[in-house]
Amino acid sequence: MLRYLTERLPVMVTPSWVHTRIQPIGVRDVLRYLVGSARMPADVDRAFDIGGPDVLTYREMMRRYAVIAGLRRRLVVSVPVLTPSLSSHWIGLITPVPASLARPLTESLRHEVVCHEHDIAPYVPDTPDSPLSFDESLALALRRVREAQVATRWSSASLPGAPSDPLPTDPDWAGGSLYRDEREVRVEASVESLWKVIEGIGGDNGWYSFPLAWAVRGWLDRFVGGVGLRRGRRDAERLRVGDSLDFWRVEEIEPGRLLRLRAEMRLPGLAWLEMYAGTDDEGRTLYRQRALFHPRGLPGHAYWWSVAPLHSVVFEGMARNITQAATKGMSAHGADARRGRGKSHGPARRARRPRRG
Repeated sequence: MLRYLTERLPVMVTPSWVHTRIQPIGVRDVLRYLVGSARMPADVDRAFDIGGPDVLTYREMMRRYAVIAGLRRRLVVSVPVLTPSLSSHWIGLITPVPASLARPLTESLRHEVVCHEHDIAPYVPDTPDSPLSFDESLALALRRVREAQVATRWSSASLPGAPSDPLPTDPDWAGGSLYRDEREVRVEASVESLWKVIEGIGGDNGWYSFPLAWAVRGWLDRFVGGVGLRRGRRDAERLRVGDSLDFWRVEEIEPGRLLRLRAEMRLPGLAWLEMYAGTDDEGRTLYRQRALFHPRGLPGHAYWWSVAPLHSVVFEGMARNITQAATKGMSAHGADARRGRGKSHGPARRARRPRRG
């Protein structure tokens, strides 16, 4: 709720509970206390208060979130007329958090949640690095998106053993906004032929759909001080991590399988484009394509929905044309092979000639 309200509303009209004090604690510190409790003496049988080092109001938490997330300062105006019921419906409208869950949460926000003791310290001692401050915990919670740790493999959304990543069983709204446009096409060509087209994308080869739309986007980016489409690519056939590719940069590449590009055009958020070559359960070649966008604030959400109508044209055409190019490349390769078998002696004799110079 804190994430969505702060990101989507530059100005917030809130109930008086924004002045309620709370002592937030990072997830890793909660886990540290739980693990430490397992080692307590058997005669310890009581409840302990746990909390972080900061005692804040919800208003202060929203403002700090805006700073850590790189948003402009949020204006929070509290009024006494908003009941928990009205607040929960408003939260259900503005955020993906269901109103049925938002209501008990908003009702609980009226109660101050501050530790009355720190008796757990003798059993689970604090360290110089723990407990983490609210700002440190918040930065860790946002780091997954900031470091672009979006899914690089279609079988797993995160590296095994990363406790801060959302679990597959988490609801969609638990991990923040991440808009997706996903396409999947079966290809009448080999994986190798498909990968050759994927790795050759951009530069002189273009982006395989609606050239005018890509050109206009490049011009607009240059107009606002971005790089536009003028950078092209380092090599016409091969890519490596770190290569610039028009207004993208190669962030991850698994040769023969996955290409992930990160946008470097001017955007109110972070954007990636992923292209994948593989096979389905029946061994047929499969092309997968994902465009991902993590919006920053209300302008980010407005940007995504303003360009969403173009996605069906640009991204659908891109997936279709890439797979068609792979099929044509496969057919051309087969024709060349057949011609080569019919004239095997000529090329063989030429191959034995020494090169000049």
